[in-house]
Amino acid sequence: MAPAAEAQDRIDDPAQHVNPFVGTKPGGPDFGHGGGAGNTFPGAVAPFGMMQFSPDTATYQHGGYSYDDNRIRGFSLTHLSGAGCGDFGNVPFMPVLGDSPVNDYPFSHDNESASPGSYDVTFDNGLRTELSSTQRSGIARFTYPQGQQAALSVDAAKAFNDASGSVQIGPNTISGHSDSGGFCGSDNTYRVYFHATFDHDFTAHEVNGGQAFVKFDTARSPQVVARVGISFVSADNARANAETEQGGRGFDEVRDGSRAAWNGVLGRIDVGGGSDEDRRRLYTGLYHSLLHPNVFSDVNGEYAGFDGQVHTAAEGHAQYANYSGWDVYRSQLPLVALIAPDIASDIAQSAVNQSAQGGYFDRWTVANGGTGVMVGDPLPIMVAGAHAFGATDFDTAAALREMREGATNTDERPGHSEYDSLGHVPPGVQDVWGSAATTLEYNSADFAVSQFAARLGETEVHDHFLAQAQKFKNLFNPANSYLQPRNADGSWPSFDPVQTEEYTEGNGAQYTWMVPFNHRALFDLMGGDEQVVSRLDEFFTELNGGPDKPYAYLGNEPSLNTPWAYAYAGRPDKTQDVVRRALTSLFKSTPDGEVGNDDLGQMSSWSVWASIGMYPQVPGRSELVLASPIFSSVTIDRGNGTSITVNAPEASEGTKYVHDLKVNGADSTKPWVGEDFVAAGGTLDFTLGDQPDPAWGSAPQDAPPSYDVGS
Repeated sequence: MAPAAEAQDRIDDPAQHVNPFVGTKPGGPDFGHGGGAGNTFPGAVAPFGMMQFSPDTATYQHGGYSYDDNRIRGFSLTHLSGAGCGDFGNVPFMPVLGDSPVNDYPFSHDNESASPGSYDVTFDNGLRTELSSTQRSGIARFTYPQGQQAALSVDAAKAFNDASGSVQIGPNTISGHSDSGGFCGSDNTYRVYFHATFDHDFTAHEVNGGQAFVKFDTARSPQVVARVGISFVSADNARANAETEQGGRGFDEVRDGSRAAWNGVLGRIDVGGGSDEDRRRLYTGLYHSLLHPNVFSDVNGEYAGFDGQVHTAAEGHAQYANYSGWDVYRSQLPLVALIAPDIASDIAQSAVNQSAQGGYFDRWTVANGGTGVMVGDPLPIMVAGAHAFGATDFDTAAALREMREGATNTDERPGHSEYDSLGHVPPGVQDVWGSAATTLEYNSADFAVSQFAARLGETEVHDHFLAQAQKFKNLFNPANSYLQPRNADGSWPSFDPVQTEEYTEGNGAQYTWMVPFNHRALFDLMGGDEQVVSRLDEFFTELNGGPDKPYAYLGNEPSLNTPWAYAYAGRPDKTQDVVRRALTSLFKSTPDGEVGNDDLGQMSSWSVWASIGMYPQVPGRSELVLASPIFSSVTIDRGNGTSITVNAPEASEGTKYVHDLKVNGADSTKPWVGEDFVAAGGTLDFTLGDQPDPAWGSAPQDAPPSYDVGS
């Protein structure tokens, strides 16, 4: 594309293409893994913001907001976007007309809007609420109808799970704390503090338990503005967070500043061409990919550690929290590291701090506590993956030490004794959910640790963990060519590819492909590329078949690497086809635009990678397997002085097949680019057509690399 056309196509306000309501309504069947909705929230939040000021509907849906309900019961301060279980939802603020608190007020979506950094709704009774956020605080503007009593409730004893709390009231302030936890039925707990300052004094107030109810005189000014800071350390820090980040700025200035912050990070991926729907899908997906993990340290650097003590982040850095590890190691954290390596470095250091303070890397962390939810050992993969993508500004020696120690820690790796001694985790091991799934997850973690060790020059550590990673071969049953559960004595129990027993949110047919670091060895065990391609074709009979069919389940994580596997078997044209079909059929820019939980940005990140035509297939490395972009041009600003440019003039929804590729001007028949390209930046020039070209990229020597002992 000519430079003039590129300049003309540049998107100066990518926030205009974001629909925060995507994922708030079921877009697919409920397969029993958190529902068929994205479980996102539409409220105001800054990139990676500690505070998520968002409406909660009377009908509960994980995330707090159900698009099909027309009643809002409050605007709480903390949320998780896309989780399959509930937590947070602390301290709902609810404007009221009258003399007592209300359960909820009805509204119409016609009187509601949301965009990055802001949310606005007018209830049917005429009461309007506008919200915006900075990183650690929020601002609300309530407009009360004339002639009615203006009031507000603040409930510190309410959250999505059981909660308790306390409030203190001043002439125009409400502060306190809220205690909750219990994510996915676990025993995690946290305390969040808040401090709210209003621009009106209270004319009356009362406290009932953890709920405050205050009244205002709005005869001369119908608008009441509240500035709310939060902290996981103290109410004083909460106040300082709001005062420091908002200063004397009014509501409109805070809102505009938040949108500018979003445009700064969304603009790291700039595209030309594509349809309106393509742009909405891309930027909404990118928006949802950049909500978590969350800044957890206050403006003074203090944060609550996993040891219950207050720590201070290094100057110029932030501590992060809320790690949906099992989900986001696959492609969300690599996406963050691709476009914001400075932030990804802090996310990696924060994970190391969590392990050092708590004694191990937990799989799924909320605030400053672990939950033990899901399986595997994902946080080391997150750290190694961030480092591979150039996010290297953290204590790497400490990270490797925590990884090595964690590999033999039962809290971090249940069943590690059997895994180490037998070469796999057998059924029946205490605290293991899905022995086959757990084995495969440990394999990926071991591989990522091996690559991280190699980058640090620790050859012996690399060799040990690389050998450990190959234990997936112990689950391969030559009698049926599946990776299946295996007993401790080496015998094979009865097996059905659609069984979910000994797997985690998936079945044997789906998990058999989950060896993203060594497809070559797996494919050879299966009988070679021809057999593999035939099996993959059958596998993609359905794209989102759920856990009870022998087909893909792209509404959940274990299948997400599989569309890219064709490229390793000499048929990248089929990767190009399946990726594009999945992108355009499973992701939409409407409230029902996700067929499964967004999982703190993981599913959205997959759609972003698919839109730009590349994917970080291998855990702990930064090679990118290629499909094809849906846009005619893509420019990725890596935030570190390097950029990646993709040109595909013919690209469209139906024009998806690669006929030719140039990498930095040189012809290439490889359906992947290496770590050196990602690190240095460069240009990809695609020639695309609407018919497949099975010959391009089909040579065995052109396949993306697989990693085995001695390879």
